Amino acid sequence: MFYVLRNAAGQISSLHNDPVVGAQTLPADHPDVRAFMGLDDGQQQFANMDAGLVRVLEDLIDALIRRNVLCITDLPMEAQLKLFDRKHFREGAQTHSLDLFNPGQVRGDVQAGVTDWSQVKD
Repeated sequence: MFYVLRNAAGQISSLHNDPVVGAQTLPADHPDVRAFMGLDDGQQQFANMDAGLVRVLEDLIDALIRRNVLCITDLPMEAQLKLFDRKHFREGAQTHSLDLFNPGQVRGDVQAGVTDWSQVKD
């Protein structure tokens, strides 16, 4: 719950956690509060779509490099560094996850693909 003060046009001019004289109370998910805080749902959906598109482009670049259509050195140095950073980050994140596509292999300290629970160490 927030306490909001509005200007003469009816727009939120300030947002408070504590009660303020003349303030209106609004829930955190109220559209006016979200707009004042810059949390527009449309913008968030667009940002999520951008993040998904970035992943698609990374996979596309990887596929083109594997098929010798593109060489990583054809890209500008800044692009190479960003791709390497993201690739290392993704690989690091995967080391601590279950590998459901390669049963019986160990990633990090997690053993995946165990079919006989007596094999699991305490």
